[in-house]
Amino acid sequence: MTKQRNMADLNLTNIQKSYDKTEVITNLNLSIKSGEFVVFVGPSGCGKSTLLRMIAGLEDISGGTLTINDEIVNDVVPAERGVAMVFQSYALYPHMTVFDNMAFGLRQSKTPKPEINRRVNGAAAILQITDYLKRLPKHLSGGQRQRVAIGRAIVRDPKVFLFDEPLSNLDAALRVQTRIEIAKLHNDLDATMVYVTHDQVEAMTLADRIVVLNAGNIEQVGTPLELYNAPANKFVAGFIGSPKMNFIPTGHKTLKSASHNAAEIGIRPEHLVLTTKAKAKLYGSLRHIEQLGEYALAYIDLGDGIEITAKLEGESGLQNGAKMPLTFDTSKLHHFDANGVSLAAGTASA
Repeated sequence: MTKQRNMADLNLTNIQKSYDKTEVITNLNLSIKSGEFVVFVGPSGCGKSTLLRMIAGLEDISGGTLTINDEIVNDVVPAERGVAMVFQSYALYPHMTVFDNMAFGLRQSKTPKPEINRRVNGAAAILQITDYLKRLPKHLSGGQRQRVAIGRAIVRDPKVFLFDEPLSNLDAALRVQTRIEIAKLHNDLDATMVYVTHDQVEAMTLADRIVVLNAGNIEQVGTPLELYNAPANKFVAGFIGSPKMNFIPTGHKTLKSASHNAAEIGIRPEHLVLTTKAKAKLYGSLRHIEQLGEYALAYIDLGDGIEITAKLEGESGLQNGAKMPLTFDTSKLHHFDANGVSLAAGTASA
């Protein structure tokens, strides 16, 4: 299959968005390279969907400059920006077949019929929905409908694909399957893609780079492993990773190995290991345990209002109230100052 060549660089410079006097995005700067898969992630209300809609032209830009392939598009209408958006809802026409749903935009733009047939059949082959082209949406599963919505974007041959939480309406198994299909689609098309999600697992598995947003500001941009291994602050550290990172004050009575320069240490649940009381660097009591077969999640009370989570390998016969002596590799610790900012490597001694 020939990869798509209609790609674009995106540059957002000092982007601002306000509703009346309420500023929701403040002086945001971001560059996205042609062919990159970038994921916007963050909690509800952080501005990720608003930012995506500004790129699409569905929201006005209050300040700053948005360029696609060095062309300023602040005032360019959505249809002329060379972008295609896949929404959370499938938004398919219920009375049209799959073929007609995918062809609708091309017909509106007076695309010749042979070209419509070529594009629709080509997109259907990529998404493995050729057998469904004559069906109505009501005869499709949720995952198949989402693939039709993606196909409707593909046939437009856009410079940039925009995805707004496209998997949130699918059940868990379909989310995994469709996530794999989107990753394969990016590889097949070599297209520029910007994807919004609140699910950090989607972000970690799909992205070339992740943009972590919080209250309209960028907290950190990096590859999934950069954000996992070297979070810039407690917000990123607590958002990337599942279960989220544990935070413990360095002066806590049960903590035997910590930094004297840090206000808090962070340790991920998967880096905690049960040990003997004599070797313990942390000590608490089991409040609750979730047995998940391959591993167990132990929720542990350290006292003084501090609770942590440990991800323990295999099955566990532990009972609530059990004493929990824990250890960890000190090289896996993260150190944060009183403002929640990660201390630079070498400034905190474990």
